[in-house]
Amino acid sequence: MTSPGFLFCCDPLRPTRTDSVFAEEEGAARRVGARTALVDHDALLAGDCETAVRRVPRGSGPYWYRGWMMPAARYADFERALAARGCALLTDAAAYRRAHELPGWYEAFTGLTPRSVWRSLSAGELLPGPAAGLAEDLGSGPGIVKDFVKSRKDEWHEACFVPELKDVDRLAAVVGRFVELQGEFLAGGVVLRAYEPFVPGGEARVWWVDGEVARVTAHPDTPDRLPAPDLGAVGEAVRALDCRWVATDMALREDGAWRVVEVGDGQVSGLPAGDDGEALFRALLGPSAL
Repeated sequence: MTSPGFLFCCDPLRPTRTDSVFAEEEGAARRVGARTALVDHDALLAGDCETAVRRVPRGSGPYWYRGWMMPAARYADFERALAARGCALLTDAAAYRRAHELPGWYEAFTGLTPRSVWRSLSAGELLPGPAAGLAEDLGSGPGIVKDFVKSRKDEWHEACFVPELKDVDRLAAVVGRFVELQGEFLAGGVVLRAYEPFVPGGEARVWWVDGEVARVTAHPDTPDRLPAPDLGAVGEAVRALDCRWVATDMALREDGAWRVVEVGDGQVSGLPAGDDGEALFRALLGPSAL
């Protein structure tokens, strides 16, 4: 049986080379004995999937993807293009969407993550009706605005944090600015999340392979801080999600409870600086990988 390989993004200007962001990871994958091949992320985003996968040898077996995020619809195109070359992704398109977008993973993690509501929205579309209507189920208190995948936390007060969800004008302003700044990159729609205060110390990124913990690393935003989270019922939630390679970001709330801040598909979740992924890739090549 063919062992898994890894598909890395190529350098946009030198397509026969690995993108510099993933070059160390590709080297680590090779050191653990994995096959690697390159895909063109820009071509994937442009919808030219045949060009994107042309450097993947035909019939070369199953692969994990390891690269930049892409919309779920493009990932489905990616999967089909590889299938046409006799190859397969070990995370299928349905599982990618489930782990990558909050509406897909939220139910499995209810009670472990901040309460959330959402509405689908196309890029450039205005949120129909007052934003306050979307927040009614969250009640009063502060909240966070994001899309199905990412927030704009670097524009915290402008396009992310709402001090009081019942402040209709302020909520509408933050949601409107968020949608404006996301523009064509708006992913799925708008999400409102109840704000939960966390203690300083950074987040832990927990990597799961086939429902079991493979690694715990620092979050890429705080590579010098590695908390030790209490995983509690998180493993049960990951297994209920039924996605093969998942990353969960966890933080300690001020009341002492460990909370799941975000869930993501492991293929497009970043490692902290200084971690080349070798230990993680070994786990992904384990006996349960196929």
